[in-house]
Amino acid sequence: MTRVQAVEHEVKKLDRAGLTAFRMWFLKYDAAAWDEQIEKDAHSGKLAKFAREAVKAHQAGKTKLL
Repeated sequence: MTRVQAVEHEVKKLDRAGLTAFRMWFLKYDAAAWDEQIEKDAHSGKLAKFAREAVKAHQAGKTKLL
């Protein structure tokens, strides 16, 4: 059994309250992991191309206020 399968097995055994608590924990955990990845990508320069394209589009009048 893989670690993922073991976690799936344990999650399936949770009652409603436990599943709700796990879901809330996982949402926070996943959001923090996503934020960390975006920050790493920004610092490494992976997002620079997209920033340049966005600035160009804005300067060309191709953007609008939301």
